[in-house]
Amino acid sequence: MTSYLLAGGGTAGHVNPLLAVADGLRERDPQADVLVLGTAEGLESRLVPARGYELLVVDKVPFPRRPNSQAVAFPGRFRKAIAQVRAHIRAHDIDVVVGFGGYASAPAYVAARRERIPFVVHEANAKPGLANVLGARGAAAVGVAFEGTPLRGGEVVGMPLRREVIAVDRAALRGEAATAFGLDAARPVLLVFGGSLGAQRLNEALADSWRDILDAGWQLLHVTGERSDMPDPGAVGYTMRRYVDRMDLAFALADLIVSRSGSATVSEVSALGIPALYVPYSVGNGEQRLNAASAVAAGAAELLDDATFDGDAVRRIVVPLLHDGERIAAMASAAEKVGTRTGTENVIALIDRAVGAPN
Repeated sequence: MTSYLLAGGGTAGHVNPLLAVADGLRERDPQADVLVLGTAEGLESRLVPARGYELLVVDKVPFPRRPNSQAVAFPGRFRKAIAQVRAHIRAHDIDVVVGFGGYASAPAYVAARRERIPFVVHEANAKPGLANVLGARGAAAVGVAFEGTPLRGGEVVGMPLRREVIAVDRAALRGEAATAFGLDAARPVLLVFGGSLGAQRLNEALADSWRDILDAGWQLLHVTGERSDMPDPGAVGYTMRRYVDRMDLAFALADLIVSRSGSATVSEVSALGIPALYVPYSVGNGEQRLNAASAVAAGAAELLDDATFDGDAVRRIVVPLLHDGERIAAMASAAEKVGTRTGTENVIALIDRAVGAPN
């Protein structure tokens, strides 16, 4: 029986693909020993035990970005974290480490190398994080979600996605989805969302332009985010939700999507073959724009600028597209070819290959 240690966390972008792979390993072999390495502070501390996996804890040791007291303390703290992971590896007789980025991954890669066991790297973003950049140099296999990700030895394997999303039969679920959201299954639907916390820029633009979308003959399903206080106009054909826990139903109903372009969002939308207009979040290191690049290049999506996305931009760019059925159909056709629903299986194939490779 193989013992797996999956390392990562901090954000949903690291935890969700990790859990998808954990579920895939356990579905294939219910007797497999699947353990997760994370920090006590990250999202994994809640999500991993809730999913039924044991969480092994390692200290959170951020890489120093500038010379200061943390930089001075970093070498000693990082050595301690490596020692913690090595102790976990020995105590649980781990055969292979799989890292998904985040604070837990960097010491896990070093510990695996020193324990002479193989490790695998998966990078979810088009612009890789520092832990995975360093880990890729000695990995037995490296998988990336997006074409063009600059990671040594990277193979495009796609994103391990939530089972409830990749199993969606959109046509079969459309009627149920329309009922759930109080919309008409026979009329087209624009789905707008900004991630789990919403996106104020998108919400403000929709507050100024929702009537134009309805006047174009489309319905609107708008997920504002739990923190939003945007008032619901209560208009027929416009369904507003603060949060949706059945995104499979939302995706089943969507004929076109306007959203941010986080790696999981782009991967899920592409896997389901839905055309999209992405408004990359402008804060950060530009990874959201890069995440959408392959879908845009394939003709499945278009990019809109966050700084200028407002009600006028919706009327100038989005509404004309709603009237152009041929263009939307072409985008949908391209979308069906750009995504993959087999990211989990592809990562597991990398792991199998690594386990079979000589140490």
